[in-house]
Amino acid sequence: MMASRSAQNQRSHHMPRSARHHETSNGTLLLTRRQQLRLTLAAAALAATSPFALLQTLARNAQAASSPTDQQHTDTHGSKPLPPYAEVAPGVFVHQGHHGVYAPENGGDICNTGFVIGRDAVAVIDTGGTARLGAALKAHIAAVTDRPIRYVINTHMHPDHVLGNAAFKSEECRFVGHHKLPAALTARAERYLAYNKAALGADAFAGTEIVVPDTTVADQTEIDLGERILRLIARPTAHTDNDLTIRDLKTDTLFTGDLIFSGHVPTLDGSIRGWLDLLAALAQQSAQRIVPGHGPAAMDWPAAAAPVTRYLQTVTAGVRQAITDGRTMRQAIDTVGQSERDHWLLFDEFHRRNVSAAFAELEWE
Repeated sequence: MMASRSAQNQRSHHMPRSARHHETSNGTLLLTRRQQLRLTLAAAALAATSPFALLQTLARNAQAASSPTDQQHTDTHGSKPLPPYAEVAPGVFVHQGHHGVYAPENGGDICNTGFVIGRDAVAVIDTGGTARLGAALKAHIAAVTDRPIRYVINTHMHPDHVLGNAAFKSEECRFVGHHKLPAALTARAERYLAYNKAALGADAFAGTEIVVPDTTVADQTEIDLGERILRLIARPTAHTDNDLTIRDLKTDTLFTGDLIFSGHVPTLDGSIRGWLDLLAALAQQSAQRIVPGHGPAAMDWPAAAAPVTRYLQTVTAGVRQAITDGRTMRQAIDTVGQSERDHWLLFDEFHRRNVSAAFAELEWE
């Protein structure tokens, strides 16, 4: 059920932890039936993927299944290896995507995805960059809980976050997004599909299609998963013009989508001034943890916003100075923000475009 505004107090509900592994007298690890089931389901979901993706995922699942449960659940800051989905808070699971652009080596798995389990239902938050990644996510959810998937929520329009939606079309669920998301996604659909299919190859991209939200958020709304409320807020133009944040009120976990990048250089597809204004406003609000669109499965708040704010401020100041000095956009692209190069991955892939977008916005101030 979806309702607006304030949530009622909900009594605590904690998901049971996975059964621990068992060890024989000679030190050999034996998997529990539940762990074996998880591995089997993951293998079945990925059997049609490339050999690289299948072997990589099975290896990570095997490591997760044979590792002590407390290690699987306590690393939320990237200091230890994470299993495919880390439980960053009770009932809140996050997969950390690779840093990169669409490529066969990563299978389009380049953003963070997650899901939240309530008493009655599950909500998925972003679905990955292909139908196969969405199917792997769905299989993992089935291995964790038998509760139905009732909502698929997209944080914004970018293909690495939404193209896995296709895997959930068979579910009796609602697709939810910012009220500007359907138009933004539809306008870019042909380009998103053609470009990323070419980048990955037809086999890895099989079954992928655009699935737009059937339920939109113009201001804010709440989803009740059963003793668990998710608060969804449509944000003003920032990273894109259709950014949506999701807060799990039970654990005070905030999914920011690509309003927060860590490691991966931020990418500007909206308004640099709007993004800085929104980050300043969000920094005044508390959260127990945030889940960024790119980076660790969970981060401290508001510390997570500081590097993104610094980068955007550096670009803004540099572009404004270039405009004041009468430099062209080309000259600004070549010079602005170079002090940030060593702080970010994928700088060469995205920074120049960020400067050009900022220049186009700020020259009309």
